[in-house]
Amino acid sequence: MLAAVMAVSSPVPGAAPTGDVSFASHGVTLRGTVVAPEGGGPAPGIVMVHGSGEHERDDYRTEAEAFAKAGIATLIYDKRTEGYSLFERDYSVLADDALAAVQALRSYPGVDPARVGVWGLSEGGWVAPLAASKSKDVAFAVTVGANGVSPDRQQSWAFETYLRRGGVTGSMVDMVASTNMRTLAGAGVFPEAGYDPVPVLEKVRQPVLGLWGELDRLTPPGEAVRIFRETLERTGNRQYTLKVFPQAQHGLRRTTDGFDKLDGFVPGYLELVGTWVNGLKDGPVQPSADPPPVQASESAALAPLAWYEAPWSQIAVWALALLAFAAYPVTALFRRRKEVVPFARPARWLASTGLLATAGFLVYYIALTTGAAMAPGPVLFGRTLPWLALQLISVGVVVAGVLTAVSWWRRKDNGGVRVGLLVGGAVVFVPWAVHWGLLVP
Repeated sequence: MLAAVMAVSSPVPGAAPTGDVSFASHGVTLRGTVVAPEGGGPAPGIVMVHGSGEHERDDYRTEAEAFAKAGIATLIYDKRTEGYSLFERDYSVLADDALAAVQALRSYPGVDPARVGVWGLSEGGWVAPLAASKSKDVAFAVTVGANGVSPDRQQSWAFETYLRRGGVTGSMVDMVASTNMRTLAGAGVFPEAGYDPVPVLEKVRQPVLGLWGELDRLTPPGEAVRIFRETLERTGNRQYTLKVFPQAQHGLRRTTDGFDKLDGFVPGYLELVGTWVNGLKDGPVQPSADPPPVQASESAALAPLAWYEAPWSQIAVWALALLAFAAYPVTALFRRRKEVVPFARPARWLASTGLLATAGFLVYYIALTTGAAMAPGPVLFGRTLPWLALQLISVGVVVAGVLTAVSWWRRKDNGGVRVGLLVGGAVVFVPWAVHWGLLVP
């Protein structure tokens, strides 16, 4: 449930008058600021819906100031932190937050309640249409860098695009963009991974202004433009404007290649929002769509996990291999006799490389997942240096495992359970390493 409760402060003088508001949604009080246009008369209004991550109202103040100068009252607010994190979020709740903000702006002095809509950037491109689909009080929807595909599919495409731009190819790309994303979704730690924006777009009856950067590297922009147009046309909502800006990145900042972000927004973006929103009072929007921009690659739906790929199965296999490799040097500390084992050297190599491969992969995987090591850095043979090192160590595990197993088979009177457990660790390690790409080119 949501309720709009407003506490309005007196607007203060400045480039654009402002007033503070607060409103409640799902038991949380959210606070924001209305950046209002100067002059009299009822003005249209925009509620700005955040992109992913933590955001405060001032993150969007530049746009709000520009929209206010165009005669649009703009509400920016602090994003909720309760129930929202890297591993927890609910787009329906975020849409309700936006709707509570819409009610607050509709009640704000000098705002025309019949002309208040929503603006959403990136993640907000999923949330803003959802809010519009849930309430007729939303007069229009503006999206920037919106997706036509699910979050897991979008993130997979973005990871692959980023890594290939850095020169990374082969198994590391597949591990990060596919195996990793499928595992996170299967483990339930990728919130809203399978959210499908198309059924929501099918319910939107309000005018839609969709904006994309030609060089967007986070959202597959060509697919998004096509999906938006096809969906709106199919459902009979022909009040849309779909615009692609050249030399613009995901958030419509100027860019040279889509990965850097230069100062200032791309020319024409802020002006278009102002003229489009103000023009809604003059009658229905005529359908207009730019050609979809060219993408280097198409996004792909991620296959569900097979039973053996289940996260807990993978964790169990990893832990068994790690324990098997660790047991060999640990038990050596408690052996009473120091008999000579003919194959001690390959066994020691197997234990050492096995520990390095399993423990090293975990460290690198966590660093990649949290973003700490996502930057490719130096690349050799299409691999980052840490990934290349892990692959070479993994090959060492296989070689040492074969040598140890052969020697153990020939000398059954030596090694016993210790070596058997060590070889068993290598046997378990191989399919696990293949699954995660450590033994794949």
